[in-house]
Amino acid sequence: MINTIGLTKTFDGGATAVADLTMSVEPGEIVGFLGPNGAGKTTAMRMLTTLLGPTSGTAVVAGHDLLADPREVRRRVGYVSQTGGVDPAAPLREELLLQAMLYGLSRAEAAAGTAESLALLGLTGLEDRPGGALSGGQRRRFDIAFALAHRPVLLFLDEPTTGLDPRSRAALWDHVRTLRAERGVTVFLTTHYLDEADALCDRLLIMDHGRVVAEGAPAALKTGGRTLDEVFLDVTGRPLAEEAGV
Repeated sequence: MINTIGLTKTFDGGATAVADLTMSVEPGEIVGFLGPNGAGKTTAMRMLTTLLGPTSGTAVVAGHDLLADPREVRRRVGYVSQTGGVDPAAPLREELLLQAMLYGLSRAEAAAGTAESLALLGLTGLEDRPGGALSGGQRRRFDIAFALAHRPVLLFLDEPTTGLDPRSRAALWDHVRTLRAERGVTVFLTTHYLDEADALCDRLLIMDHGRVVAEGAPAALKTGGRTLDEVFLDVTGRPLAEEAGV
């Protein structure tokens, strides 16, 4: 579902945010991307979703070449940024319909897809409210509903549960699992919560200074009785709890 070789991003001034990223994500996986602040996770994700052009390297995303066919990549992926995109004043049903139709769906197709996504994410009955009337957890689920409007096969989530209370976080984990189980969606997410990475992800990639420094299933990384906190500290020199502000 994702294959990269040597993907690199160097900004004007010479700062390299992502260096020689070579990785793969299989269809149906839930993969977690961990790393300290400034490690390059969001830059990598923005490249993989065609929002930022790489300096060098190649990638195939959802079956299409990132550089040669970015339009087809965009048709097949959904992206939820750290900040989200729910309009606090607009009725959410109309926002969802517009998002789907921007991808070329007819209004009838958009309405059917919107209803399906709302049901899948436990949002049915809230779609006529403005975004400002929702709780933090509800807004985050609507962010995901927007990303699912065109039925992508691959979903990118950038720190999807930051700022949510424990109950809302756990509920969102369940919705992500349901997306994989019921739609076969592949999920690639960044997180600063190691309990989230451990509970939700099939495989983890740990990034530091623009490079992947460790990868594997959570259980495989925790060999020798180590916790994920200890693994993260070993490979980056910093505890992830500091990065999450906890």
